Amino acid sequence: MSPASRADKKAAADAGAWMFNVVTSVGIIIVNKALMATYGFSFATTLTGMHFATTTLMTVVLRWLGYIQPSHLPFRELLKFVLVANFSIVGMNVSLMWNSVGFYQIAKLSMIPVSCLLEVVLDKIRYSRDTKLSITVVLLGVGVCTVTDVSVNARGFIAAFVAVWSTSMQQYYVHQLQRKYSLSSFNLLGHTAPAQAGTLLLLGPFLDYWLTNRRIDAYDYNIASVIFIILSCTIAVGTNLSQFICIGRFTAVSFQVLGHMKTILVLVLGFFFFGKEGLSMQVVVGMVIAVIGMIWYSNASSKPGGKERRSHSLPTNRQQKHGSLAESSGT
Repeated sequence: MSPASRADKKAAADAGAWMFNVVTSVGIIIVNKALMATYGFSFATTLTGMHFATTTLMTVVLRWLGYIQPSHLPFRELLKFVLVANFSIVGMNVSLMWNSVGFYQIAKLSMIPVSCLLEVVLDKIRYSRDTKLSITVVLLGVGVCTVTDVSVNARGFIAAFVAVWSTSMQQYYVHQLQRKYSLSSFNLLGHTAPAQAGTLLLLGPFLDYWLTNRRIDAYDYNIASVIFIILSCTIAVGTNLSQFICIGRFTAVSFQVLGHMKTILVLVLGFFFFGKEGLSMQVVVGMVIAVIGMIWYSNASSKPGGKERRSHSLPTNRQQKHGSLAESSGT
């Protein structure tokens, strides 16, 4: 196969993986918003545990069918990942509860510079001036779109700090574990999903009661709410899988930058589906700025020197990464 054909095939696979992530992520946000706003199911941590339990069931079935091959992930690595990932989930829920919407959005935006810092310190990544400027434009655009009232208190700041760093570390670990142990996305999910499901289903009801003062066993279940819960869990399988695929292909920083396209789509779809928040001129201007920044970032980071590893071990890492991603994209 010629280099041009390989490049076209990779570009098509990248676009497919990204669209898969966008569709499932936006879909689960819309479904969860309806589930919580319309049906009052406010048990976010327990619901996330259900998501991982459904994902675990999917990996078990695929392993039984032979689509997932046996692989190894050291227990120490698994424990470290699960701790960071669960802190991310809990931190985000607590940050949303304790902070204003404006400060919550600022905290989410800060994940990009934190992810950049992790790549610079741990992976010796170097960014060009254009890449740095494009990231700044993305942050500016999304900030104009989403940030409204900004107020902060001590406990809210601590929750946001934990959420930002744990989420950034979790996304970094996905990329690092896939590369280090040559794991496909399915393999990594097969290791991590059961552990996350068990811990979140065990701790979730207590944490949700602490946050909402409501017990999940006292919730008034009905046919409609159960259907939405099942739909949420089903979409979550694709969301979890696509996240691992995309981080493996794009790295955590690119995943965060491109991920803000989902923020824009959620704003637009929220306007059409729920009609409560109009698209003001401020939001439209912010969307335009953010999209320009995303296009700029894609071009700048793909150019020679736009984003490169300073270590001499790059060829080996790339070979390992491409080997694991070929497996994940082929499953």
